[in-house]
Parts: sequence; structure tokens; C-alpha cells
Amino acid sequence: MKESEKTSLVLTVLVGAFLVLTAAFLFNVWGHIAPLPQIPLVDPEFIKTDTVRTSYAELVASKQDLSDFDCYGCHEKGKPPTLRFDDKHILIVPEEHKDIVMYHGRNNRNNLCTNCHDENNLELFQTRDGRELKFSESSQLCGSCHGPTFRDWNAGAHGRTSGYWNRDMGPFTRKDCVSCHNPHSPKFPGRQPAPPPNTLRAPKKPAPAAEGEH
Repeated sequence: MKESEKTSLVLTVLVGAFLVLTAAFLFNVWGHIAPLPQIPLVDPEFIKTDTVRTSYAELVASKQDLSDFDCYGCHEKGKPPTLRFDDKHILIVPEEHKDIVMYHGRNNRNNLCTNCHDENNLELFQTRDGRELKFSESSQLCGSCHGPTFRDWNAGAHGRTSGYWNRDMGPFTRKDCVSCHNPHSPKFPGRQPAPPPNTLRAPKKPAPAAEGEH
């Protein structure tokens, strides 16, 4: 057989093979590949960058309405507000502050307004050691009782830190305690854990049990 005839034969065989494969794909000789399982979308709560609350300092910075912090819009200056208690000596939250749930500590031991608010100047906080603090210094107030947590917050191990650790590269910010914790009821609510990484593969079928196993 001549060389040209051999080449023609090889080309003919290759063309025939490709035609057969094309027909096999067109007529789905091997059947459909099982589709991958649907991957559920991630809950938007897991990818939000906002904190659960907005602190007073953030409200001031964004020029928001601060009327809720205008204590003397209702209270009389120079006169400590009257606090009322029930028969178990539990503070009765007045109707004007019905949105406040007092649960700062167990057994109602810290559920007293004047433990944090200065009764002689409602626009200030007061610490146990006698310091006066502005609303924008609320984290300092928290730290006056929660020392170890405040230390961790200062070091960046607790709370929300954003920006650059290397100050030469850009700004660095740390969220206030009240950006996450409600000061009147600071226990942080539990959250559903985030889903694990998805391998984008179909789940493996369990291996058949050996004979005699149940």
C-alpha cells in the first residue's frame, strides 16, 4: 500500500471515529450526568458589615436625630428624677421609657438608673470611682466595671475593629461597646452558626452495611 493510501485510510478512520462520537453525544448514548445539588444561599445576616446597634457617637458623626438623648426635654434640670419601685424593690420603668428592658446583671442587682446615669446631670454618666463621662465616652463607663473585657477591647481582642493595624497604611477604628451591646440589657443574643464551606460536589452515598450488621 502506498504512503498516500495509508494517509487517506488513517484520515478516513479518524473522521469516522469523530462522527461516531458526535452521534453518541447527540443521541445521549451514555445518559445524562446527574446535576449537582442546589447550594443554598448564605443568609444575608452572615455577610452584613453593620453592627447590631448604632452608638451615640455614630449618631453624632452621621448627624442623625438626637432627640432621644435630650433628657431635659422632659426632665427638670437640677432636680434628680424620682425613681419608683415595686414591692420587691424592682425598678418600675416609666411609660416614657417603655422601650427600655432593664436586665443589666443577674438578680436585678444592677438595674438602677443611677448606677450609670448621673442623677444630678442626666447628660453625663457617673462611674463607681466618681468620674463623670459624656455619652460619647460610654465604653469608658463599661470599662469601669468590666475591667478584663475592657482590656481585651482596648487590645482589639474583643469587639469590632476595622481598618488597618499598621497606622501608616490607613485609618483604624474601634466600635463602642454599645454598638453591639444594649446598655440596659447587655447580654448578647445567641446567633445561628454560619454554614460550613461547600465543596460543590454531590454528597457521598453511605457505604452499604456489611453482612450481619444492622
